[in-house]
Amino acid sequence: MGWTGSRLLRMVLAALVCLSMAGAVSVEPVWAAPAGSLDNGQSGLRGFFRKLFRPEPRKRPKARPSPKRTIRSTRPRSQNAAPAAQPAAEPAVEKLENARKVLVVGDFMAGGLADGLKDAFADLPGVIVVDRSNGSSGFVRNDFYDWPGQIKAILEEEKPAVVAMMIGSNDRQQMQTDGGRLALRSEEWDAEYKKRVETFATELKNASVPYVWVGAPSFRSSSMTADMLAFNDFYKSIATANGGEFVDIWNGFVDENGNFIATGPDVNGQVVRLRSSDGINITGAGRRKIAFYAEKPLKKILGAAVDPNIGKLTPEMLPNLTLNPVTTQQKIDRTVPVSLTDPALDGGDELLGRVPEPAAATAPVGEPTVLQRLTIEGVAPAPEPGRADDFSRPAPASTPSAPAGG
Repeated sequence: MGWTGSRLLRMVLAALVCLSMAGAVSVEPVWAAPAGSLDNGQSGLRGFFRKLFRPEPRKRPKARPSPKRTIRSTRPRSQNAAPAAQPAAEPAVEKLENARKVLVVGDFMAGGLADGLKDAFADLPGVIVVDRSNGSSGFVRNDFYDWPGQIKAILEEEKPAVVAMMIGSNDRQQMQTDGGRLALRSEEWDAEYKKRVETFATELKNASVPYVWVGAPSFRSSSMTADMLAFNDFYKSIATANGGEFVDIWNGFVDENGNFIATGPDVNGQVVRLRSSDGINITGAGRRKIAFYAEKPLKKILGAAVDPNIGKLTPEMLPNLTLNPVTTQQKIDRTVPVSLTDPALDGGDELLGRVPEPAAATAPVGEPTVLQRLTIEGVAPAPEPGRADDFSRPAPASTPSAPAGG
């Protein structure tokens, strides 16, 4: 036996020793697994020894099943849920064909007044607001728009029940006249300006149309605010002298010290923004507030047209109908006693309430009746026996005769 054989013998002996030691530790045989599954596919003695001296690979822990996850829908919640019911918009009140018309004229501030009045009178079927304002107009630039010359034609076209006027914000500029240019707020300028305002007011007065002149508010510019105060004095004196009514809105757009404010209480008392950032224009809440001041005098002129129920007939509007009692004859408690010997021809022998027919004339034609003889000639009718006017003596009673043969 050579060297190779002795080496192989030693390896077999070592293997036997290892097998005996493995048996003492575990009663399970090493080759209990199928052939070829423990030696990486190498069979025979070589594979056996490779498995014998190679450490057993570490077993991987079994992966635990992942917990079930709830799959949620990726669609927006608004698509899954039913849409929330939106409150139905109130239908616009239909205006009557003969609704009384409020005509608004003036500059861009008058346009804001018209918007506020449309909101204020939206639920009144008997009132309609017509906006004929011109945003860039005024009394100074009559070459651009001549209000005293145009108002008559507007009144004939619209036939309003009342006119609301608001102007002045564009009039802070020089005035061109036949004598030249006049400086703003000079004596000549003021005189010419008041003349044009009075011409306009006279046109309204001659047309016999009631009108309300709404004054200008304050502005952020102090010089503009001072001019508006002077303009309001002109408007008030001229309008009231020509049959109009002046509405002062100044306190609604200033603070307690008389200073300009951009925010303030609205018609509901909530503090909101009334003026835009330029300190001139009016916001929606500010327009409604201007209209709030003009509502009362306008409603006073419009009268019954401001009734929200005008044009409707509901059971509540009907008068209380009552049936008058049937007129009956007067109830008679007692009657005048009638004597059995009542004189003739006095109606005493007729039933109560019967109108006696006139007695037929018993006298021959052409002769006076008994009544005529009594009243005209004074001749009483012949007495009848038993009547009060019978003065004849009764006949003496006859003596009974004696019986024959007595």
